[in-house]
Amino acid sequence: MRYRALRRLRRSLPPLRTAFVGALLWAMAMGASALLNLQLYDWETPAKVRFVSLLYAAGGALAFPVGLFLARLVSLGRNWEIALAAAFVCLLTVTIAFTGGLFGLQYRSYYVQWHAPALTITWVFQFMFTMLTALYQFVVLGIRLYFPLGFIALAVASVWFARQQR
Repeated sequence: MRYRALRRLRRSLPPLRTAFVGALLWAMAMGASALLNLQLYDWETPAKVRFVSLLYAAGGALAFPVGLFLARLVSLGRNWEIALAAAFVCLLTVTIAFTGGLFGLQYRSYYVQWHAPALTITWVFQFMFTMLTALYQFVVLGIRLYFPLGFIALAVASVWFARQQR
């Protein structure tokens, strides 16, 4: 049983080239989606627009290999409908989680000057609540930057993944 689980995990690892190229393409799509939306809304200064676009691109780059691995793990040996759904859900969830986490760390870096010394109990609570607040703000305000370009990229990537799993 243990060896079967390890073999399944090993078979779920994506090829290095696919993970790398996919991460670059996914990063470009997520960054472009944020950039397009921010340009349409004439948001803030060009420097802030670049920063947010790069944050979304970094989140996408980090998320793609993990999302691809999870989608392969869930859909290994199953039909294409499961592969399509697995890719859609895994890429969506992991991309939002990684980008939200990066947003939270950036948010936290702003408030660090008012927080207690590192690794104290007070600091842990402040860190936890600051991160939760940042993730809430990202969900409320940041997810809209994925539409419509990011959603189209998600659909295309999911179809590509399902076709590869045949």
